Amino acid sequence: MSGADRSGIPVTITFLEMDAPPRRAAPPTPLVPHAVLRAERPTVHFYRYLYNTVGAAWSWTERRWLSDESLAAIVRDEAVEIMVLYVRGVPAGFAELDFRELPARADLAYFGLMPEFIGQKLGPWFLHWAVSELWSREPDRVTVNTCTADHPSALPMYQRIGFTPYERREATLMPMPEA
Repeated sequence: MSGADRSGIPVTITFLEMDAPPRRAAPPTPLVPHAVLRAERPTVHFYRYLYNTVGAAWSWTERRWLSDESLAAIVRDEAVEIMVLYVRGVPAGFAELDFRELPARADLAYFGLMPEFIGQKLGPWFLHWAVSELWSREPDRVTVNTCTADHPSALPMYQRIGFTPYERREATLMPMPEA
């Protein structure tokens, strides 16, 4: 990538919150065989696989900049839960649930599906599942953020489940350094 290409991607980040659990009924349970399992003390390699695969099309780079040691400190923290959605035994997506600021808030730090599983109606169900897990710890509020580089359905899906925007900020997503 040339120096001109390294200027980054301008985005608008929308910060959203909920002050009560979702009022809408849960979306239908997927008909395909599925399971959600916690990756307990995940290896950095496995976490990077999830993050990089889910986030590749959406310019997720923030965690790519972290050293293995810094990333391990986050994903192995007892108050951070990496929940993996499996469909027919294959990783289909993940949700990173961050409880480090309880009781003030619980954060849906990352959420997404593997490219092959987008459009199969798994997203709304898995999001409702993840938000319910966040609320199970009885925080004062639940937060999430998304940006204009994310999947076009991300912001509307968050709002449909009951999140409301409380702040918008302009930012620049930096591309990965050359190897």
